[in-house]
Amino acid sequence: MIKIGDNVSVLDDAIDGVVKRITGKTITVETTDGFDLNFQENELIIIGSNKLNISFNKSEIVNQKEIAKPNYVNREKKSKKEIPFPDFDLHIEKLVKNYKSLSNHEILTIQSETAKRHIDFAIRNRIPKIVLIHGVGEGILKSELDFLLGRYEGVTFREANYQKYGQGATEIYFKQNK
Repeated sequence: MIKIGDNVSVLDDAIDGVVKRITGKTITVETTDGFDLNFQENELIIIGSNKLNISFNKSEIVNQKEIAKPNYVNREKKSKKEIPFPDFDLHIEKLVKNYKSLSNHEILTIQSETAKRHIDFAIRNRIPKIVLIHGVGEGILKSELDFLLGRYEGVTFREANYQKYGQGATEIYFKQNK
């Protein structure tokens, strides 16, 4: 039985989060990326609880004055409008456990279908941007992604932030009518 505060994972997608609200059969999950998404109970699995079980005795309690505060200043400025967008790693070792016995065609098919699932999910849930990490390699997966993305209307894509992802990632933007 899923309850508010449970850590859950979506069975068919690479999405984890915390249960925020339960309305009838609809469960609202705040994802690790900060999005509130709705699911049915049969789409989720409990992976842990938000509650901590902590036990200690009085001799372990330390006076607060004894704990030194870190001596640094966070100089990183974040825009209030900046929302973290999900990124999905398409490297085969991140998608399946036993990939060594797979042919190159089977690997490419799994990666392409996973990318398509993430793209469709983003469109359905009105997520404005996602990043697919495909790696550099020989460029076969990137070419396949370019072909796949060209078949969608209202979708634009470009190389992702080099500082964060290097050359092996693609940012995908979704134009969505209100």
